[in-house]
Amino acid sequence: MAATGSEKQGAKAYYVTTPIYYVNDAPHLGHAYTTVAGDVLTRWHRQRGEKVWFLTGTDEHGQKIMRTAEANNVTPQAWCDKLVEEAWKPLWEHLNIANDDFIRTTQKRHTDRVQEFVQDLYDKDEIYKGGYEGPYCVGCEEYKLPGDLIEAEDGTKLCPIHKKPVEILKEENYFFKLSEYGPKLLEFYEANPGFIQPESARNEVVNFVKQGLQDLSISRSTFDWGIPIPWDEKHVIYVWVDALLNYATAVGYNENPAKFDETFPANVHLVGKDILRFHAVIWPAMLMAQGLPVPGRVAANGWLMVGGEKMSKSNLTGIKPQDLTSHFGVDAYRWYFLRAIAFGSDGSFSWEDFTARYTSELANDYGNLASRVAAMVGKYFGGELPASTADGDAEKAIHEGLAKAVATADAKIGEELDFQAGILAIFDFVKQVNGYITEQEPWKVAKDDSPEGKARLATILYTAAESLRAVAVLLNPIMPETSQALWESLGAEASLGALAEQPVQSSGMWGQLPAGATVTKGAVLFPRLEDPKKD
Repeated sequence: MAATGSEKQGAKAYYVTTPIYYVNDAPHLGHAYTTVAGDVLTRWHRQRGEKVWFLTGTDEHGQKIMRTAEANNVTPQAWCDKLVEEAWKPLWEHLNIANDDFIRTTQKRHTDRVQEFVQDLYDKDEIYKGGYEGPYCVGCEEYKLPGDLIEAEDGTKLCPIHKKPVEILKEENYFFKLSEYGPKLLEFYEANPGFIQPESARNEVVNFVKQGLQDLSISRSTFDWGIPIPWDEKHVIYVWVDALLNYATAVGYNENPAKFDETFPANVHLVGKDILRFHAVIWPAMLMAQGLPVPGRVAANGWLMVGGEKMSKSNLTGIKPQDLTSHFGVDAYRWYFLRAIAFGSDGSFSWEDFTARYTSELANDYGNLASRVAAMVGKYFGGELPASTADGDAEKAIHEGLAKAVATADAKIGEELDFQAGILAIFDFVKQVNGYITEQEPWKVAKDDSPEGKARLATILYTAAESLRAVAVLLNPIMPETSQALWESLGAEASLGALAEQPVQSSGMWGQLPAGATVTKGAVLFPRLEDPKKD
């Protein structure tokens, strides 16, 4: 159960982060999937009335960025500036991402604090100088263990994620004593079984740590695009140490103690499963070494795979989110991936599946319900919402169905990060309301001119409209534009205030839509789709 308003005074913010994304290229579906999930989660908690902080941003240092910039004949900084301003920030705005901050690892507020953090570890004898030789994947920006590699047909050793040959690097580096934190991490995992999600990911990390950790190279000396080591500027800080620290530097580490204390650590780090070890092993070990609190949860989403034959692009990175939003709309895009794929599992995308779900659930079940109810209030009551005076068992079932949907969605989305189950609970209620209208047959009841008949018709239509009011609240974190349009068509805005201020729990409190509200039939929420153009 969410805390009351009085309990929230001075409470720590509910702090959610996405990974900071490499700017070696424009964002693709996978980046948007994680970011939309973070946006829905934080919007949900905002509607609970909680203090929230949502962070995203870009990772701009490292060898991969340097090589990409060189290939495009520009400086690394110029490349990063261009991609951030022309691709990343515009996409988040397009997708209605309501992040509270956007951090770039080239910003001084970050680079200075990273140097201070690393200097503190060095002063505490947590860092030492040594040499290292091993296979390195530039795409991952990570030294690989020999056992992690896969072998091509010609015997070449490949990164298991990028399927590209690794480079054998030999450098003099500085090392963080990660190996000493294995027992502490295992003890922490045991005491906090929900720290890593899903369960399969937790098991993988625990087994990895049990095999014994190697000390972590935290510097590079063969290139200079990075944050200099403060005591030895021939080295730059390893890009992953740099990147992970954004979660602290963005909320005032060593700069704004009040902000830091009320925000850090993150309640939830949303990450792709390919970067889970960095967040579930290296990051908490770094925090333990510095005496800082460890995050509440690291939740790894699966990979998005492109299925079906109607997409002409051959892989995920070739599909822009705008390719889909231009056809299905932004709200449907935000809804689809969280509805179709269980968060934490791999999932496939296809035009066919998106189109089928859009037509069945959004257009037919939800959109058609909104249109029918508005049309009947207009036809039978001149657009003025009647009062409900003849409730019976059928209405009681609707009230109970809504209460169940609210409780389930709040638990699944707000606590368990099971977006799919939460959305399904809401749409099960939508189906229940459709069934209620079919069974009650208001078009037949309207033929009864008796006082009892008019009261019954009024009750049916009020029940349907009030159900839609509740659905608009529940779906607002997922589909904010559509919810606002429905909210306004129900005449709710003037009497109930801004939709985003309505707590999700209030959806279960019946009777908030006032009788006498003006109901109008606005634009169709989810228009029929034309066949997409084939490439």
